[in-house]
Formats: sequence, structure tokens, C-alpha cells
Amino acid sequence: MNHAEKLTQLYKIGIRMSEIEFDKVKKTLPTEIIKNISAIAKNCLNQKGAYTVLVTLLIHKLIDPKQDVRYHQDQLKNGFSGRTIDTKYITPTLKKLGLPAMAESGWLTRTLEQPYPYTLDYEGKIKKSVKMPFLEIVDYIERSNESIVQNITIVLLKQVYDTKNLAENVKIKPIINPENITIHSIIDCLEKHFNFKYNVRGASKLPVLSFYAIFSILMSEVERYKTCHLNPLGSHTASDRTSKTAGDIEIFDSQNNLIEAIEIKHKRSIDISVILDIQQKIYKFNPYRYCIFSSGEVKYEEIKPYIIEISKTHGCELIINGILPTLKYYLRLISSRSEFLKIYSTLIEADKEINHCHKTKWRELIDVLNSKQIVI
Repeated sequence: MNHAEKLTQLYKIGIRMSEIEFDKVKKTLPTEIIKNISAIAKNCLNQKGAYTVLVTLLIHKLIDPKQDVRYHQDQLKNGFSGRTIDTKYITPTLKKLGLPAMAESGWLTRTLEQPYPYTLDYEGKIKKSVKMPFLEIVDYIERSNESIVQNITIVLLKQVYDTKNLAENVKIKPIINPENITIHSIIDCLEKHFNFKYNVRGASKLPVLSFYAIFSILMSEVERYKTCHLNPLGSHTASDRTSKTAGDIEIFDSQNNLIEAIEIKHKRSIDISVILDIQQKIYKFNPYRYCIFSSGEVKYEEIKPYIIEISKTHGCELIINGILPTLKYYLRLISSRSEFLKIYSTLIEADKEINHCHKTKWRELIDVLNSKQIVI
């Protein structure tokens, strides 16, 4: 049995268990380990690297019980290549099972790819919420028999499955009186949604979803876009090294030429480093127009020469503006503001990368609109 088959087997065992059977499995594990597993599972959507690496270590320990899985790289003495196993077996299987997964491997996360064993004093700057739970579970694995390691894996996969379902199953009510909705009320809701102080990652994708919603409408209502189509949204967690897209949103014409790319930089300043990254994408993907929308500071004076250079050497028009001001402008163009809210809510409900708290916050904001029966 290889790693993919073992992972699939234990996943199916866990989700098919009754509550009584599952409780019996949990009782074989110390209370502290159960707490640590819950911490990893609770954060599996915003700390996919730690969760994916842990699954890889657990499965490999079951496949090769003699291997000390703390030594996760070939270059470590008596180590093994955890990243190879993850890339070949674990991440593809997690995706196939519909569980949260990285784009390619958990070891692409810099905090986890350090060339040191995962001992309790591991210095990689893993997020505080999962660092010690992760390291303590890995430490416990090396002091446990095969049955215990299997039970840890089953409990983890079952709780990750539950976390994913909780995040996905959020239903947002439609607007009761769409004729009362003003641009001001929509922008107010979006600002509160984007800038709420969440305790997890993922909020940076919210503006992306809002622009995708509004461009879905602009495609049929603005002459420039009438023969064009939107590319499906890609993963917002993929690094620039692995992403095969020019930006967060791409617009293609009827001949499949990239006419416009949009990059959203939530709470990120637009400086020379950002422009240089965008310049590489422009030369690689050849869009006619490239838009950068940011909620951070735009350092116009230092980036202006690069914008001019891109225009002269490539011909691409580079446009930079704020997130909310641009949304406000686009909302003036579209014929139905309630349609925008409907599409945005649908995207929020369906998205698998944002967290439960992001979805419930939007539901709360819409509920406020509906409860007042008038605009905010």
C-alpha cells in the first residue's frame, strides 16, 4: 500500500465512523494531543502548510515505522524527502478527497522547509496558533506505536473534514429590498468585510471576489468587454513561483488573447518591488492592460519611471488605483447593484480558500441591511 492509498483508507474510515466509534478512537489519545489535533484542524484552511506536512509525516510513519519523521529532508542525517512524498502522493490525494490542500506541497511554506528536524526547539517561524501543536504531535508520533499513529491520523482527517464543511455550509440571505440599496451602503459593507480584524488568514481574497463579481456584470454591459470572457478564479494561496496566471483576474478576448489582467493588493503598499514583479508578468503574459488595485499606500514618485518604461518597452497600459474607489466607480457603471451583491454572496458561499469567519461576517452584514429594510 502506498502513501496515497493509506491516506484514502484512513480518511474513509474516519468519515464513516459513528460518533460513538469516533469517541472511542479519541479516548486512546491523551487530552493534550486531542487539543493539539483540534488546533491544527481548526486552522487547516489558513495554515495549510502545517496541516499538509503533518499529514505527510503521519502517513509516512505508518508506511515506514522505523523512520524518524522529524528528519524530513534527505540532507538531514538519516532523513527522508517529505516534500517528494507530499508532492507525489499527499497533496494530490487531499485534492482528490476534497480536503484543503496546498497548490503543490506543504514544504513550499518557508517556515516549514528549514533544514532542521522538527524537534520541540525547531526555530522555523510557524504561526503561533499551530507551531507547538504541530511540533508536539510530531514528537508524540516518535514515542507511539502504529495503532496510536493511525488513530491520530483518523482524528485529524475527520476534524479537517468537519472544519471544511463548516466553512463551506454558510448560506447568505438575498437582499429583501434591492431597490433601496445605494452605492454608499454597498461600499460601507465591503469596507467592513475587507477590513474586519479577523484572527485568521484569507481576508486578502475578499476584494478579489468582489472584483470578480463586478467584472462578471461588466462583461455583458460594457462595450470593451462584450466579446470577452473571464478566466475562472485560480488559487489565491499559490505562490508566484507556481502560479500560471498573469494576475488575480484575467480577461480574454474571443481569440483568447489576454487583454486585461487585474492584481489586487489588499493592505499592501505599491512600491518598486511590486512593480518589478508585475513587470515580469507583463513581459511573460503580454496583456494589453494591467490594473493594480490596492488598499495600501501607492508610492507614485518612485514607481512612475517604471510605469513609463513598461509603456515604452512593452506597450502595456499599467493602471493603479485604490480598491474601494475603483469598486465605487464600477458600481456606477453597472445596471443592477443587487445583482452584484447576489454574485458576491454566491462567490463567498462557494469559495473553499476563505474561512468560516469571513463568510459569517458577510452574512452578518447582509442581515443588518435586511433587518433595517433600508440602507445603512
